[in-house]
Amino acid sequence: MRVLKGFGLLALSAALLVVSCGHAQEAKGPSPADSLAALSATTPPLTGPELERYSSISGHFFDSMLAGRFNGSVLVAKNGVILYERYRGFENPRMHRDSVTAHTSFHLASMSKTFTAMGTLKLWQDGKLDIHDPVAKYLEGFPYPAVTIETLLNHRSGLHNYVHFMYKPDVNKRKLLGNVDVLNYIIKHFRDRDIYSGVSNRHFEYSNTNYALLALIIEKVSGLPYPEFMSRTFFEPLQMQDTYVYTLADSAKSMASFYQSGRPFRMEFLDLVYGDKNVYSTVRDIYKWDQALRNGQLFSKGVLDSAYAGYSFEKPGQRNYGLGWRELFIPNGKKLIYHNGWWHGNRTVFIRMLDENATIIALTNNDYRNVYASKRLCDLFGDYRQGREKFDEGEMDSTDPGPGGGEPHEGLTAGNVAPAPPAVAATGPAVHHHAKRRAKRVSVKKKIS
Repeated sequence: MRVLKGFGLLALSAALLVVSCGHAQEAKGPSPADSLAALSATTPPLTGPELERYSSISGHFFDSMLAGRFNGSVLVAKNGVILYERYRGFENPRMHRDSVTAHTSFHLASMSKTFTAMGTLKLWQDGKLDIHDPVAKYLEGFPYPAVTIETLLNHRSGLHNYVHFMYKPDVNKRKLLGNVDVLNYIIKHFRDRDIYSGVSNRHFEYSNTNYALLALIIEKVSGLPYPEFMSRTFFEPLQMQDTYVYTLADSAKSMASFYQSGRPFRMEFLDLVYGDKNVYSTVRDIYKWDQALRNGQLFSKGVLDSAYAGYSFEKPGQRNYGLGWRELFIPNGKKLIYHNGWWHGNRTVFIRMLDENATIIALTNNDYRNVYASKRLCDLFGDYRQGREKFDEGEMDSTDPGPGGGEPHEGLTAGNVAPAPPAVAATGPAVHHHAKRRAKRVSVKKKIS
């Protein structure tokens, strides 16, 4: 990916902001002594010159990036102050119809996993489940006793990606499938090594299957449909008024996604599976989510420490995965918390610098890959050393927890399509691009990206 114009100014400014800090220790569970208000932050307000400087550099950085084909929204904030916010393009970029606004909800793709993970951890904190329990305790018929809720959360379950194995010839691709269909397929074909490696908690493998099953566990424990649980637990209390979990009832209002050429993606047979994807939101609502996670409003410090810890150390390197969060452990001791997304033309970025109380959010629906270069702005706020590092989707293999590579070809924004099964496209799978090795076992017509 090309270095963005104006990065020289950014690097010069960032050089003045070198900060060192040790990264958090891994925690195994919530402590009874933790207070829900333990993370109430007392961050100093930005002064006039600081505010002007941060805003100016953020604007220069993103104005350069947005000069391309970007169609979406961006927000940058620090210490509770929005430094930069911009909306560019149209809900239908091909027809130049309906301008993108602050209330335009984008398919978050794998950013949705942050909600599924924290929903699971909320049930843990409330004593309604234990993440160390086997999945079979909650999902009747689940055939792998060694797989626990925790290994679903940190992608160490050994379960392969349903986007691959559900594309086999015996699956009816003219029918819209859901989470229960994924579970039933696993139960029916439990001996198939394309579904399960045979060993749990041996290594990291990013898999949408884990989060599709977590959504079912949330439903089982809470007694609520996943969309309703998310609304009651997070969206309504945080006044995230433009955020929802997609169902067919939302087809008329949800925004479609597009190829770079402007051609829209068609709805596909796996588009109704949620937990791994299918949360729609805006940059302002995601910022509310970010702030609620910081200020102790929802979770104890023990739970958050568990969420932000690293769990996969088989390979040396900076990349890791917590419980629903990607992480970069910088050699100087800094830690970057984030999650990207990619599903069809939806490409999304959610970057959190906990030490500096800074956040970068970018959402797009026209397959604009340069959106992942947003992480370079991290160097403005701290010594994150991201100016020359890649942060793309798909730059690592299935056993290496990496920067957004590992997000699926999450391509399914199912907006503006007819709900009838004949409207379902069955021409090819939406594929996780970091599982290229395993993809050779799947007969597909689409190129795996």
